[in-house]
Amino acid sequence: MADAQLPPGWTVQQIRDVSGDQEAVVLDPKRAVKWVAFDGADEVLQPEIVLGFHSLCLVKPVRDDDWYMGSLYEDGSVDCWTAYDDLYEALRGL
Repeated sequence: MADAQLPPGWTVQQIRDVSGDQEAVVLDPKRAVKWVAFDGADEVLQPEIVLGFHSLCLVKPVRDDDWYMGSLYEDGSVDCWTAYDDLYEALRGL
């Protein structure tokens, strides 16, 4: 997990406190992530930051300021289905 990184200005403990998940972790962004669109036009996302919360995760893609929430599968891949404008709101949405 050498490439795992925290969002700027955040600590793991702050992420845990805001989300309410004391087992939240920072994950390696080297994984398959896609936005699952309702119209079937799925889009591959290139993750910059990935935060894990048991079977859910938050993904901040490269070149995008939004945070995407999705399902974290056993193979490490992620299917995202909703997006938030800021990390705090995304953490509260878990």
